[in-house]
Formats: sequence, C-alpha cells, structure tokens
Amino acid sequence: MLMPRSLALLACAASLLGAQIPQSEYQTRRASLASSLPGDGVLLVLGAPERPANYELFWQSENFRYLTGFLEPNAALVIVRRNGADHAMLFLEPKDPAQEVWTGERLGLAGAAQQLRLDGRNASALRLVLDSLLSGGAALYAVGDFSRGGGSDVPGEARPRTVDDQFLDAVKTRHRDVKVSDVSDLVMKQRGKKSAAELALIREAATVSAAAHREVLRAIKPGMAEFEIQALAEYTFRRNGADGPSYGSIVGSGPNSTTLHYNRDDRFMRDGEVLTMDMAAYYGGYSADITRTVPVNGKFTAAQRDIYGIVLGAQTAAERQIKAGVKYAVLNDSALAVLKGGLARLGLIESPDATYDCGTAARAAKCPQYRLYYMHGLGHPIGLDVHDVDAYTQAGLAEGSVFTIEPGLYVRANTVDVIPDVPANAALRAKIAFAVAKYANIGVRIEDDFLVTATGFDRISAGVPREIDAIEREMARTDGVSPRNADQVERYRKLRP
Repeated sequence: MLMPRSLALLACAASLLGAQIPQSEYQTRRASLASSLPGDGVLLVLGAPERPANYELFWQSENFRYLTGFLEPNAALVIVRRNGADHAMLFLEPKDPAQEVWTGERLGLAGAAQQLRLDGRNASALRLVLDSLLSGGAALYAVGDFSRGGGSDVPGEARPRTVDDQFLDAVKTRHRDVKVSDVSDLVMKQRGKKSAAELALIREAATVSAAAHREVLRAIKPGMAEFEIQALAEYTFRRNGADGPSYGSIVGSGPNSTTLHYNRDDRFMRDGEVLTMDMAAYYGGYSADITRTVPVNGKFTAAQRDIYGIVLGAQTAAERQIKAGVKYAVLNDSALAVLKGGLARLGLIESPDATYDCGTAARAAKCPQYRLYYMHGLGHPIGLDVHDVDAYTQAGLAEGSVFTIEPGLYVRANTVDVIPDVPANAALRAKIAFAVAKYANIGVRIEDDFLVTATGFDRISAGVPREIDAIEREMARTDGVSPRNADQVERYRKLRP
C-alpha cells in the first residue's frame, strides 16, 4: 500500500540525510588512489569546466565527484605523493560576492578546509603550482575527460579534443621531460566496488524511480501525449528529493515503442497501443534505470501479451542465475535462450539459431535472425553514471554488484524491409511477413535494478509492478491521479504539423 504523499516526502528527506557520503570516505578514496599509483609524483584530477552560459545546468565529472564530492565548476584536485606521504590540494574558485549574484554562493578556500578537509587554493594558481611541482622532473598522473581514453559510444570513433586535453597539452609543452600518464582507469577500477553509502543512494534512486512509475501508471489514458507522462514522472522525481532524471526520459508509444533511444516524447498515444517508458531518477549523484512497457488502455491484447511474456520470461530466467561468483555471461545466455525460443514460437524467426544474409556484394556475412528484434545487450552496471562500472565487468558477480537486466523485443513494421532483398533471404522474408504484420509496432522492454547480496540478490526496483496482472491492476486505480490541463494539451496538438 502506498503511503500518503506528504509522508512519502518526509520519508525520502529523512533517508537522504542518512545516505550522505561522509568526508572520511572521500579521504579514503583519495588515499587508495594515491597508493595505487606506479610511483611518487603529482596526481592531477580535473573537474568539469563552467558551462558556456552560466544559466545552463552544470554537472560535475563523475571521477572528480567520486574523489572529492565537490560540485562547483573549474576545480582541480592535486595530490603530491612523496615517499608514501600525500598532500592534497583542491583548486577552486574563490568567494566573490559580485559573481555569486549570478552563480550562487561558493564554498571558497576556507570552506574547502572546513567542510572537505582539503587544502583550498585559488584556481588561478593551478598552473603556477603545477609548474613548480613538475620543475624537478616529477611524474604527472592525470585523471580527466581525455579524448584518447575511451568514453565513446562507438568503438574507434574519433573524439574532438576536450578542454582537459588542451590543458594537459599545455603542461606537456612546458615540461617536455616530464612523463605524463592517464590513470583515469585506476579511478574507474575503484568505482567498480560500491561502498555501503553508495549502495544506499542507489537504492534511494531506485525507490524514487519506482514511485514515479507507479504514479504514471494510474494516469495513462488514450489520447494523452507522451510528454505528459514524461513530465509527471520527472515531477515525481524532483518532488521526492531526486536531482532530476538520470538520463533523457524515453516515453514511446505505438511505433515509437520500437525505437530504442526515442526521446522526442511528443506523440499522442492511441487506444490499443503499448507505451514503453525508460525513466529513472538521479539521486544524490547516483543513478537508477527502470523501464516498463504497458498497454495504453490498461489491458494487454493477446499479441501484446505474447511479446511481453517472452521478455518477462527472459528477465526472470536471467535473474534466477544471480549469485556471487557467477559470470554475467551466464545471465545473458539464460535470457537469450528464452528470447530466441519465443521468437521462433511466434514465427518471427525460422528457428532459435537461424541466420540470414546480411552482407554486401563485396563482403558476405551472416547475422542471427533474433537480432532483427533484439539489438542491445542484457544490461549494465549503474552508479555515478547510468552506465557505470562494476567489478563483474572483469570477473564474476560480487556481493555489492549493482546492475540492470533489461531484455527487450522490438517488432518494427518495416522489419522485412531491413532484411536485404537477395535470393538467399527470399524464403525468410516471405515466411515471417505474416507474424511481423501481426506484432508490428509492439516494442517491449522490461528493466530492473539488481543488487547482489550474501544470500542471492535484491531487486531494488521492485516497487513498480512488472507482471501483466499487476500492471493492469495498477493502471485501473484512479486514486492519486494528478489532474491534467486538457485545454493546454489540445492547444499543443493543434500546433503540431
């Protein structure tokens, strides 16, 4: 039973106060990173720069936040390590009452010592201090947003030179004899093991996200705009103490439910369609990630139940494998077997392991048929970033691993057209055409957040229903539904081409 909203807000506020990361933990993280360096030298950690316009939302870089908890722009952390002893300095913008009229109050140099237990220095002195420290040939270890060090969604994709690249280039030019090493991967390795305080914040993010999903389930009706659901969910995030959405909310109805990263959220949904909602909160710096697919009119059709049942079966097959020491690949294999078997049963593919000719005239290639409907991976770690790191990315699941399981099937109306029209594919195209037409525009993704425990796992996003009957019951409820401004929505509809 849901608690009254006023009590829910108080509960979230109280839990947030108890879920803060203590300064002692930041100190331990910095000490651990310094001790993992290859040798003595200077460690430079660059924070995110100020946004081009100071009224744009600022987000601190994850690695810098992880090591300092400091959320102001144009900051840098410098740790000097000599003979096993460390001295840490935080370079930050000084207090400036005239500037703070625009930016808000700054912590200032004295505040860095009092609140963060760091030696506060003026950001303008960073270059001079680094030059002095490096003048004797000390090694420089750097952590920042460097274009050469990963971070691209597409492997091998070239990234433009970043602000951090340019800063480091200037340092190298002034100190050509200094060895410079990117040690960002050392921070990422540390971030792979979440502390109790971090896990508490991730739980809160999942709890608030689940509350928002329950809120919108009672509001969804044919004729509503996707953005109304987005707005209600994000309002609920903020009203319950979250920083906001942890990524661009995906609210796709009908044909949009089959687009993986659809985020226009501006279509008006129709009776008889499904609505896929990938929305979650960013809470105290940590992300959740939840997706639900529901019928717009509150009742799944037989065809929608077919696809939904396969996806739910894949997710539960994967979660049954969760246990410390198990490789994530085992979860993937279990889910994939269910997805492939279900697709074959519905006639959307010829057999679980069937392939089709996906090559070109210059290069022959075979692709799995199931990939026509399932194009992404099973899940990912969550944390400071919605696509974070975890120890299991190198080894098996560990107690404290936290990640998503998000199988999906997306039957696009033009699926047959995706298959190259060559003689080798003629039989396949003809064979699946009827099933594709039957299930067209049904896209289903079910995503939950899981925490590995000593005895198994905890589905920390369980506050939002996922079984068909439970979803339909929740959507039938009318209590607590926020009123919508139908006149304003109708005016928007008339503006659309």
